[in-house]
Amino acid sequence: MVLKLYVSANFGGGGAIVAMVLAEKDISYETIFVNLAKKESKTPEFLAMHPFGQVPLIDDDGFILYESRAICRYLAEKYADKGPALLPTGLKAMAIFEQAASVESANFSPALMKVAMEALGKPRRGLPVDQAVLDEALVGFSEKLDAYEVILGKQKFAAGDELSVVDIFHLMYAPALASRAGIDIMTKAERPNVTRWWNELIARPAWVKLQAEGYKVATES
Repeated sequence: MVLKLYVSANFGGGGAIVAMVLAEKDISYETIFVNLAKKESKTPEFLAMHPFGQVPLIDDDGFILYESRAICRYLAEKYADKGPALLPTGLKAMAIFEQAASVESANFSPALMKVAMEALGKPRRGLPVDQAVLDEALVGFSEKLDAYEVILGKQKFAAGDELSVVDIFHLMYAPALASRAGIDIMTKAERPNVTRWWNELIARPAWVKLQAEGYKVATES
């Protein structure tokens, strides 16, 4: 049975990072679009799979899993022998991986979302951007990236010298700052290590193809 990926029609967010792992691993899957505006995620049938009525989620031959980061980890573990490993092995390497995952979820993502809510969320709802709020959010996010500059000065990727799902987690919303809001905070000259890391991530063939094509309707093995 082909794995099913439930997402909204707009490419981005958690669905994008799941699609990225699927692409990096060359895993066959079927896309099922969920119309959030029509509340298709709030039907009894969907809520039976996801009690919060959100996307993405996967159905892997009857195994239902939601939360994008959990899905990415699951896919990387199940298909460890396909494509790049995306998960480390060994006690210390895994500890560093978990440290990096915590940094992304507790530092990078919350600071990024403050920027995204103002720069992306308000225009989408037809509301004016509060420049003072945006500027303050950018300062806070910049401080997080300053710490990333130190980390990435010692290693190639977020969790070490090999690409992992933690790096892919960072693609959830940050690319939209440049593509939709014209904010190129990830590639500042004063942070060459962050710039090098970020440019390598967004230049990966799997990501470039996803940006161009969006979610696949279906793919065959």
